[in-house]
Formats: sequence, C-alpha cells, structure tokens
Amino acid sequence: MLNLEWLRTFKAIYEAGNLTAAAQTLYISQPGASLHLNSLEAYTGYPLFKRETRKMAPTERGIILYNCILDSLNKLEETEQSLFRNSQATKSTVSVGMGVDTFEYALEEHLAELPFNLILRFNQYPEMLQDLYAGRLDLIVIPGRDLQANLEYTPFIKERIVLVCGNKTNAEQLDELTMNNDRPAIKQWLKQQVWYTTTAGMEHFRNFWLTNFDQFPDMTPNYVVPHFSSVLRCLCNGKGFAIMPDFLCRKAISNQMIRLAWEGGPYVENALYFCKRKKTVLKNEIRQLEELLTKNVLGTATGHSSGRCKHPDV
Repeated sequence: MLNLEWLRTFKAIYEAGNLTAAAQTLYISQPGASLHLNSLEAYTGYPLFKRETRKMAPTERGIILYNCILDSLNKLEETEQSLFRNSQATKSTVSVGMGVDTFEYALEEHLAELPFNLILRFNQYPEMLQDLYAGRLDLIVIPGRDLQANLEYTPFIKERIVLVCGNKTNAEQLDELTMNNDRPAIKQWLKQQVWYTTTAGMEHFRNFWLTNFDQFPDMTPNYVVPHFSSVLRCLCNGKGFAIMPDFLCRKAISNQMIRLAWEGGPYVENALYFCKRKKTVLKNEIRQLEELLTKNVLGTATGHSSGRCKHPDV
C-alpha cells in the first residue's frame, strides 16, 4: 500500500533539491528519507530523480507525480498546521517573511496591536518563497512575482531608490552639478565621498549607479552595516552618502535628520508585493496584517515618491 510519508518525503526532496536538506525539513534522518524515496520508486516502478553530485534533479515521471500530489499535500499540511495551532492556544499564529528594514519601519512598534501571534523570518527572498510554497510561511513581502500557480500576489507599494546624505554633509557642489545634469562630473564628485550601505543594499547601489551613469560602480562603499536603520543612525546629524529605498528614510528626511540629495533620472523604482497561498485558513489574519502594513507605510507618505501600487504591473 502507498505510504503518505513516502509522498511527503518525495515532495520535500523535490523542493529542496537534495536528500540532506529534505531530511532536515522533515526532522528525519537522511537514511530514512532515502528509504522513503526508494520505497516510492519501487512502488511506482520508475526512477523519480536523477542522482547528481549534491543535487537530485526530478525525472519526467517525478515532475508529473509532483504536480499530481502538490495540491492535496498542501491542503493536508495547512489542515495539520491549523489543528496544531488550535490545540496550542486560543490565538492563531501567522508566520511572515519580510526584510528586516521593512519590519523595523512598518511593523515593529505595532506588534501589540495584532490580535494573533506572529512569527517572523528574515531569510533571502528565494528561501522565503520556498518556505511559503512549502507551508512554513503564511505571508511574505517580496519584490517581483513568481509563476507558481497556487500563489497570490497583491501590489503593496512602489519604492523609489534615492541618494541621501547626512545633514552636515556639504553638498552645494552636488546641487549645482545635478541642476546642470552634468553626469560625468556628478559621478566623479560622488566617487570622492564617504559611502554607507548594507549587504542587501548593494543591489540598490549598483542599479542606481548603472541607471544614472551607464556603468556599474567602480568604487567600494566605506562602511557596510547590517541594516538600513544602521545607515540612518550613522548619517543622522553626520556626514556621508547612501542609496536606499525612499520609504525607509522618509521620516528621517521629514525630521531634517538627513537630506534627500538626488533622486536621479530616470528614476529607479521597484514594486513590492504581498504574497500568500491562494488557499489558506488564515485569510482574516493575513488581511489584517496587510492592512496594518499598508497603513503604516503609506500613512506618512509625502510627495510623489511612493504610493500604493494601482496595478500588478506597476
């Protein structure tokens, strides 16, 4: 008789790409995961994966089987999580993945307002998507959209990547250069300045530089700190430059703790989305969380630099 655990192990291997990661996900031993897979392949009569070094690629039969069982296994996992949550506490629990800076800016001080429990993860975007798809996360905030059929994307905000500086920075020459749109001179002047960024923010740094100067930056920032909140603390009432999303620095600009130095042109903008599974038992909780995040991000919006995305293809 076909064993449900064989299918759960098969799904985990398919999504993780190797036996070790799948076994860790299921909290079983690697030999146990291997036994489940061997038993399933013996049952079906076909190899389901091509064994490669450090990787297991699904065969055509494996892809067909995965697509056949995915919906049913996801429903079982959602039911299992719901029953576990209900047996543990009167409050439901929502697992959410987002960037640390988005959490600090839009949610951290409002956690006490939530009528449910919250578990947060700050993984890389591909890992968050995988966790959402596997049922380990209920909602993620992510740039761009994937083509997974069982995921639903809701436009959240459009962030503009801008150049900011500490309010003690002497930027009169930059103002003059940007007014004259002298791009070679702007680039050369900026290369002589003190720069702050984050590891994740290096992508914003490269995109802004490439868009405005038609080349990738050929200099290294002076200080790479953990989060954009750290960048703001370094710049507030100090000197130096940073390139970052506008909604994260809007309050500091409004309070005159830092200065908006240049928005560039053409603008560098990214759309952020709420992403969740189409079928979930936590629809009400997720809706409340989306509304709270939207209110906190857009409630202090000023000018034209950010706003609610009106269409998924913003």
